[in-house]
Amino acid sequence: MTDSKYFTTTKKGEIFELKAELNSDKKEKKKEAVKKVIASMTVGKDVSALFPDVVNCMQTDNLELKKLVYLYLMNYAKSQPDMAIMAVNTFVKDCEDLNPLIRALAVRTMGCIRVDKITEYLCEPLRKCLKDEDPYVRKTAAVCVAKLHDINAQLVEDQGFLDTLKDLISDSNPMVVANAVAALSEIAESHPNSNLLDLNPQTINKLLTALNECTEWGQIFILDCLASYLPRDDRESQSICERVTPRLSHANSAVVLSAVKVLMKFMEMLPKDLDYYGTLLKKLAPPLVTLLSAEPELQYVALRNINLIVQKRPEILKHEMKVFFVKYNDPIYVKLEKLDIMIRLASQANIAQVLAELKEYATEVDVDFVRKAVRAIGRCAIKVEQSAERCVSTLLDLIQTKVNYVVQEAIVVIKDIFRKYPNKYESVIATLCENLDSLDEPEARAAMIWIVGEYAERIDNADELLESFLEGFHDESTQVQLQLLTAIVKLFLKKPTETQELVQQVLSLATQDSDNPDLRDRGYIYWRLLSTDPVAAKEVVLAEKPLISEETDLIEPTLLEELICHIGTLASVYHKPPSAFVEGSRGVQHKRLPPRAGSGESTESPDVGQSGPSEAPPAVIPSQGDLLGDLLNLDLAPPTATVPSVQPSMQMGAMDLLGGGLDSLMGDESDTMGAGLGAAPAAMPASLGSAPAVGGGLGDLFDLGGGVGMPTGSYVAPKTVWLLAMKAKGLEISGTFARRGGIIQMDLSLTNKAMSVMTDFAIQFNRNSFGLAPAGPLQVLTPLSPNQTIDVSLPLSTSGPVMKMEPLNNLQVAVKNNIDVFYFSCQYPLSLLFVEDGKMDRQVFLATWKDIPNDNEAQFQIKDIHLNSDVASNKLQGSNIFTIAKRTVEGQDMLYQSVKLTNGIWVLAEMRIQTGNPNYTVNGNKET
Repeated sequence: MTDSKYFTTTKKGEIFELKAELNSDKKEKKKEAVKKVIASMTVGKDVSALFPDVVNCMQTDNLELKKLVYLYLMNYAKSQPDMAIMAVNTFVKDCEDLNPLIRALAVRTMGCIRVDKITEYLCEPLRKCLKDEDPYVRKTAAVCVAKLHDINAQLVEDQGFLDTLKDLISDSNPMVVANAVAALSEIAESHPNSNLLDLNPQTINKLLTALNECTEWGQIFILDCLASYLPRDDRESQSICERVTPRLSHANSAVVLSAVKVLMKFMEMLPKDLDYYGTLLKKLAPPLVTLLSAEPELQYVALRNINLIVQKRPEILKHEMKVFFVKYNDPIYVKLEKLDIMIRLASQANIAQVLAELKEYATEVDVDFVRKAVRAIGRCAIKVEQSAERCVSTLLDLIQTKVNYVVQEAIVVIKDIFRKYPNKYESVIATLCENLDSLDEPEARAAMIWIVGEYAERIDNADELLESFLEGFHDESTQVQLQLLTAIVKLFLKKPTETQELVQQVLSLATQDSDNPDLRDRGYIYWRLLSTDPVAAKEVVLAEKPLISEETDLIEPTLLEELICHIGTLASVYHKPPSAFVEGSRGVQHKRLPPRAGSGESTESPDVGQSGPSEAPPAVIPSQGDLLGDLLNLDLAPPTATVPSVQPSMQMGAMDLLGGGLDSLMGDESDTMGAGLGAAPAAMPASLGSAPAVGGGLGDLFDLGGGVGMPTGSYVAPKTVWLLAMKAKGLEISGTFARRGGIIQMDLSLTNKAMSVMTDFAIQFNRNSFGLAPAGPLQVLTPLSPNQTIDVSLPLSTSGPVMKMEPLNNLQVAVKNNIDVFYFSCQYPLSLLFVEDGKMDRQVFLATWKDIPNDNEAQFQIKDIHLNSDVASNKLQGSNIFTIAKRTVEGQDMLYQSVKLTNGIWVLAEMRIQTGNPNYTVNGNKET
């Protein structure tokens, strides 16, 4: 009888019976009882009450029983940590057992029990197992180090396990090497800058030697590790490629894709005139083709990866078009992916073959597939100019079939062909107009209306055709309404005498009778243009349009490079970088291909840009007391290891309010001599550029690093990149914050590094510590064309919802456009929040200062400021830090100052300035 019997019992009160059986003297009965416990645990019953009884069963030589008990322990140790310690002695004892299977089982289980108290006892057995004579134990212990690092990273580093793990890369057993590489890779992912995998030619040689002998999953770990190595020159790159190439014939598709990834990456460093380069291209095609004979799910993964490879190196598969022809029994998701690759591989040499195939697909029964096939014919026409005439002819044949959805798709793509090849194929317009009545889909109707408006002078009855659409204007979709409005205005500009009534009718419908703001706005613009300057209207509306490109559906080059480095992973299936879908991806490192051979680029790794929004802050609305405490204690701890990579202007908000914040508002004394706040002085103290005094990076915050000066004397940090183009589909956002005339403003520079136009911008903030929110919409009035930058200033209010952030001045932002929604976080300087009415009455100041308890006081040092007290006072007043009184005691000037924040919190400060001493001392008090 099988073990399924353990899952069929429905007895009540069986916990008591199991308890008795677990304590039985008979070994067989005890084993049966443990199996029943595991079965109950598997189906979700709570059997944690049996913990001490199950633990007692650990003292056995029976390997099967021991495995079952260990399985139970892994499941319940977290909920019973105190009782789990009872098992520690047995673990330690089992780690020294004569049987290597038991030693490995013990160390594996200890690694899976995520209880802090147990980890202390795990160190010694783990150290022994890492140097065990049996390779099975060593390979298990290698993985255990990664698990232990996840629980307590500091402990692993202190105990020297990382060094032992690095030594295992030189192990004689290939499986131990593979597991050591896997463990180090896992640890390195959570510490991107740690350089744990210190890859050098000697290490690479060891990995390549192990590659031939370890299991398939071990090979994947090693290949992924090789992919992160940067060869010194093309000779080393060729040597690695030669040793990896045999993996292309492996039966496991994951090994094949990992090998392809390594080869695609290292090919970048090979000169194209090298004989081996051509040989490698030929070797890459067969394994990719073989992947397409697997089951549909694997085919789909392979096709998504091939799609990337074809965009990067179409020459690899240029002779393999036939394998991408669709089979009748392919699932729809495979068909659509094959269709996309066919278009990418289409060229003058194979276009006849492709068109014949696509025409065949257009007669299929699957409507979605037929639509894509018709669109594909249009894309081929745009891509291969010599085939355009044949494509148009094929589309006209399809229109003659009178199949409704085929006709509609054909009209949509013919519109694009007209855009690509103006004044070439307009003879087909008459055929298109015959099918006007059959159009019922918004996109097809909009395309037909565009054609009629664009070529109105060639269509005798254009006004009648457009008027027929106008009859049901309010029932049309927005897309059709907008296109109809533009088409009739075009018609009016071409035939003004015949269509005056028609244009007045459409303008009235669009403006007076419509609720849609887009339509209304466009209607008013046309109305005003036509009524004030018809010549200008003609120049605007009938302007020459740019030719459309076949490149619009290609992945952006920087993103494509990153995705090539992730072949064989989820990123290559989603066609998105890992940072876009991995939760908590702050540590995700952006990968890129090595510089091309002969490109002259540096071979050093690029700087990793800042990651996206930080993890969600706790949803706590702070009390006034919390805010007061944080205001004077921002970033008083020593800087973390990641601080130096952040640009100074990004750090400014993270300084303490009166320590690191004040110096950014002062600038150098020479600024007051007419040079303006943004000018750098002739002589800069050496310390300003190197050793920050408080929180790090204060040098630039003295206006010595190129900040922007405002007429009032307030400091504006230079713009920094907040959102990288590679993370936002080509949209790059740089910005800074400023306070002008009492209004907080976010100054943004939007740059389009993609190949398509960006429109419909909007912005939204997450809840934050001071309720910052946009005071109006993001005003991007014109479309953002490729390679164009637009500067926008967004006014902010402080009336938004409040939630305490970490750090306090963190701001999480979402920006939307016609492509997608993108997220990033930035930090604003707290001086933004200093209001203009922050000058406290002298008597009130004195009384308040005395009343504030000592607990509310904090002291800071501001170093290397070469200003006297008067200049310092004037500079600070420009940023709404007001000097209430000044007195001199024993040659030391003491300034008493007040600041009021937008949320009503007052901060009082005493600043001590010793003549000849460039260091200031600030005592800060806070009071609501």
